[in-house]
Amino acid sequence: MNSKITLSIIIPHLIGKDILYECINSIKSNTNNIDYEIILVNNNCQDNSIKYIMKAFPEVVIVDSSINKGYAGGCNLGAQHANGEYLFFLNNDTIITKNSIYLLIESIKKNNTISSIQPKIKNYFNKNNFDYAGGSGGYIDHLGYPFTRGRIFSSIEKDSGQYDTEEKIFWASGTGFITKKSIFKEVNGFDESLFAHMEEIDYHWKCLLNGYEVYIQPKSIIYHKGGQTLPYGSYKKIYLNHKNSIILFLTNNPKISILNLCKRITLEKIAFLFYLIKLDLKGAVAILHANLWLLCNIKYLILRRRRNKKLIKKYHPISEKLMRPYSIVKKYYYDRKRKFSQLD
Repeated sequence: MNSKITLSIIIPHLIGKDILYECINSIKSNTNNIDYEIILVNNNCQDNSIKYIMKAFPEVVIVDSSINKGYAGGCNLGAQHANGEYLFFLNNDTIITKNSIYLLIESIKKNNTISSIQPKIKNYFNKNNFDYAGGSGGYIDHLGYPFTRGRIFSSIEKDSGQYDTEEKIFWASGTGFITKKSIFKEVNGFDESLFAHMEEIDYHWKCLLNGYEVYIQPKSIIYHKGGQTLPYGSYKKIYLNHKNSIILFLTNNPKISILNLCKRITLEKIAFLFYLIKLDLKGAVAILHANLWLLCNIKYLILRRRRNKKLIKKYHPISEKLMRPYSIVKKYYYDRKRKFSQLD
């Protein structure tokens, strides 16, 4: 290991030369006084991005994969080549602001129980708004539905400083977060069977069960374009979100009541009908596909649940402040709560 390297910035990449250049250039322009390396994972890139970056930034470490390993597999591959004490997983369509990485490193150094820190994530195209993927820290309800400070389902808030407190959160967004390499190895990194979406929630769920903490550091800000690799509303994104969400609900919960299982199944049926009513057949079929996959892979769910239990050295209960005891679906659609600040 190179002892001089403090941080390894890991960027999995599939497509998009310009977004990748802008991302790396923002790192180079706004990250000073830190010994870091940039590891670019060539996830079977579909254009000439890698050659372009090698010429523009010859110091960037390129790690090649012959197949698209998804976000989870791409990040794991990059982590295997990382020399840093800390890992910063970053989407290729993000922009780093001045001192944002420095603030994350200073925050994660505060105590040994912190596994990860997320920056505030704002929208690249509307910089006054939070970004869909991360906002100012992620939470989850008891049925496995995630939400953030600044975004609940499709309702995205304007950032007026209302969520600028440094808080414990349930999950840090895969759009960009820093974690300790030792802890990442301890819980076996990202689960590659998830491929993409929800893998960061899965990772942080395991961290919490092991007694580690996850925080949001809103003084650190990054901007995210979003949907550049897998567009919002696409069949694959809907499919992966629903499939992986249920996988986590079924296999990460130490105990699942029959009542909560029935509630989750009911909500999946409602989501299916919701897409049908909107005449969005693509979305409806994606949800149906996700649920059928789960029914056909009961063995996988049982084995994954067993593997997860082995990763928990000593079970630590998760606070209701992080895993909310109510249904966020009910809060949003029935109680008409559109903002995070309205939930409690």
